[in-house]
Amino acid sequence: MSYLADIFLIALSAALINNFVLYYFVGICPFVGVSKRVEMAVGMGCAVTFVMTIAAFLCWIITTFILMPGAPLSKWIAGFFVPANVAAGIDLTILSYIVYIFAIASSVQFVEMYVRKFFPALYRSFGVFLPLITTNCAILFACLTIMSKIVGVDNPADAWDLGRSLTLAIFGGVGFTIAIVIMGGIREDLELCDIPKPFQGVAITLIVGGILAMAFMGFTGVDVGLRNAIMPL
Repeated sequence: MSYLADIFLIALSAALINNFVLYYFVGICPFVGVSKRVEMAVGMGCAVTFVMTIAAFLCWIITTFILMPGAPLSKWIAGFFVPANVAAGIDLTILSYIVYIFAIASSVQFVEMYVRKFFPALYRSFGVFLPLITTNCAILFACLTIMSKIVGVDNPADAWDLGRSLTLAIFGGVGFTIAIVIMGGIREDLELCDIPKPFQGVAITLIVGGILAMAFMGFTGVDVGLRNAIMPL
């Protein structure tokens, strides 16, 4: 029961309470650049969710089996060159940024080939923003958050497993999709409004984004209250 409650709270937190875009303010580039139409926003949200899920899966495996101190694969390889006690302490987490970026770039290439073949109109509408998913900091943020929940815990029993990691990635992508679709709908309506010239374009988009962020602050503390209700001390 506690595991399922954990999964539920991670999902709710990533999608609404601690929304990647409106709480942590990561992934702002596609949030601003691909939110002019709801259709484009939905497509970008699905692409980011897919890439984030694949990247999180790869990063969890790489972190657990290669990068973290005492990881079995790095320990086994290092055992051929150094004593066993030294090999057991090998810590490769300093390489996490480079490794994660490679994993994200590989996932983006797969998505780009798929969208280009099966959804050419959507591919053309994305333009340069589809390959730029590689540099979407929301995806790297998800991977680094997962790493912190694996390597940065005092009790190894509290380290996140693959289920928790994928839950964060999937619902983090869902939260990104919710935010960008809401913004897309608002921007379509804004085209019918008489906006002062200095506020047209990116300016009004950022102002609306700030108002949305304040609205999402209303979810603050919901996860704590639910945790106390589901798993009382």
